[in-house]
Amino acid sequence: MQLTDSSHDIVAATVSTVAAHAEEITRRFYADMFEARPDLLNVFNRANQANGEQQKTLAASIVAFGTWLVSTDEPDFAPVMSRIAHKHVSLGIRGRDYLIVQRYLLAAIGKVLGEAVTPAVAAAWDEVYWLFATALIAEEARLYALSGVDPEEPWQPYRVTGRVDETDDVFSLLLAPVDGTVPVYEPGQYISIAVDLPDGVRQPRQYTLSSAPGSDALRITVKRVRAEDGRPAGQVSSFLHEHAVPGAVFDVTKPAGDVTLAPGSGPLVLVSAGIGITPVAAYVDELARRQPERPVRVLHADRTQEEHPLRDEIAERLAGMADASARA
Repeated sequence: MQLTDSSHDIVAATVSTVAAHAEEITRRFYADMFEARPDLLNVFNRANQANGEQQKTLAASIVAFGTWLVSTDEPDFAPVMSRIAHKHVSLGIRGRDYLIVQRYLLAAIGKVLGEAVTPAVAAAWDEVYWLFATALIAEEARLYALSGVDPEEPWQPYRVTGRVDETDDVFSLLLAPVDGTVPVYEPGQYISIAVDLPDGVRQPRQYTLSSAPGSDALRITVKRVRAEDGRPAGQVSSFLHEHAVPGAVFDVTKPAGDVTLAPGSGPLVLVSAGIGITPVAAYVDELARRQPERPVRVLHADRTQEEHPLRDEIAERLAGMADASARA
């Protein structure tokens, strides 16, 4: 994967300028795109749009990719591409969606940088974008094929079959596919769940699966984000806190994500904080089933013992593993 010689020289000469204005470019991009295509608001995280996180993420990704293309000492970009591809698959992004992004992103670069964007500069950054996009399209097609998902119909109905309030603000949901077919997944992966908010906007969110495979339902553990210090309450977590009760049906995508357990049998240390305990819970659940004699230590930080979700469950599994290791 490389730029043509002419584009390489132009990108090398302009990447610092684009980087300096990257967030302004992406703010303009999203504003223009949503004005023309308000339907896309149902795909993007509205909270991340409001706090600027989405703009920062896109800006950083494009600039980092452009820098990688023209540098000889940058680290491999493949892990970043993999992370993005998994996120896109979890949201049902399709190849043709990249045409929409290209139109408004390149226009935003021209609006922000003005006369500095000559036809040659525009063509060079268009080449950067399509190298970025085609690599993602190919990887996403592979992931869709591996999981047996039709990208035109990525969402499937799931019914809430159980709920456990873990702490005052954290609750676990058991989600069973209406068609009865539980997808295969690896501990550490996540699903997207979509809710229709009272104002009519549909919003997806990703939640890590907090238990290992092996049951007739998927489990997620959600922290309700309360309003505090001028920050608004979490829209989707609050909605789920109020409405995700047994019998409720939500649209869910198949599991995605590449932060999974690597093969191995040596000592393992798992570190987490707050609601970051969810993948750790899945890892420990899997290890207790598959490698009960493996030495595992879990280090977790939380405000209080009472606010530590899934604490007793994880402690019980670790105790069983310690017994198995002692007997070995």
